[in-house]
Amino acid sequence: MTAYLPMLATPWPKAFDDEEWWFEVKWDGYRCIVAASASRVSLRSRRGLDLGLRFPEVAALALPPGWVFDGEVVVFDETGRADFSLLQAGGRATFVAFDVLETPAGAVVDRPLEERLGLLDACELPGSVVVNTRVAGAGEAFAEVTREQGMEGIVAKRAGSLYTPGRRSPDWRKVSHRRRLTAVVGGWLPGEGGRGTSFGSLLVGLWDGDALRWTGAVGSGFSDAQLRPLREALSQIERPTPPFRNTKMIPRGARWVEPVLAIEVEFKEWTRDDRLRAPVFKGVSDTPPSQVTWDSERPEAY
Repeated sequence: MTAYLPMLATPWPKAFDDEEWWFEVKWDGYRCIVAASASRVSLRSRRGLDLGLRFPEVAALALPPGWVFDGEVVVFDETGRADFSLLQAGGRATFVAFDVLETPAGAVVDRPLEERLGLLDACELPGSVVVNTRVAGAGEAFAEVTREQGMEGIVAKRAGSLYTPGRRSPDWRKVSHRRRLTAVVGGWLPGEGGRGTSFGSLLVGLWDGDALRWTGAVGSGFSDAQLRPLREALSQIERPTPPFRNTKMIPRGARWVEPVLAIEVEFKEWTRDDRLRAPVFKGVSDTPPSQVTWDSERPEAY
């Protein structure tokens, strides 16, 4: 079987109605390519990392051999909503499948979306696997329903579109209900009081060409269990100079790190000077930092 990287969606400002588009739930979890052979089930992240040991309940699924699926690994809370913090904390994971990339007869990435969805619907999957909910045409109503249910957002997919592994395509559009992005950590600020032995906030930015543009300091959302391992990780990637190109507004006393760590951040809005207002840490991201760009996460995308 071929090793695939997931196709990526383009951020979109709001939901829309169009009979030429399908609309699906946007899940709050880890994107994952799942491939089943006669002997094992493999899970690969967006970075191509093996996630089998991290999510053994997914790796143990009795999936049909010869099939490769695109989907999301999530953990549901007691209300049935996907919760990223529970996923990071090691809650019991569920695989949500939303595309088929390969069958025992060969690759299907060059087949239209509807044909791939038909293969997914016809595939005999274990009862614990969730097949993603989707509707045709009615994107605005679907977005409102998912918003009321506290979901992350929706993804719009153009009818007839092909699957382009590893590429961000305008044929897929993601609409988030909560403003959220992935950001690259380029430094940190020392903490005070109870945070004196860890850190006060993480300095984050987005790649703009070959330079890292500073977008703010994330100081809330960290649990006590997360502070120590994050501080240890920061100590292993320290550097003497800032990776950011714009440092004039960064508070004094900042410490710098190599920009090799990406995190998920929720925030209220973008400020007029392109800073994140009220950012909150949601977890470490498996997105390659090199893919966290100003073009993909910029204010205009919201």
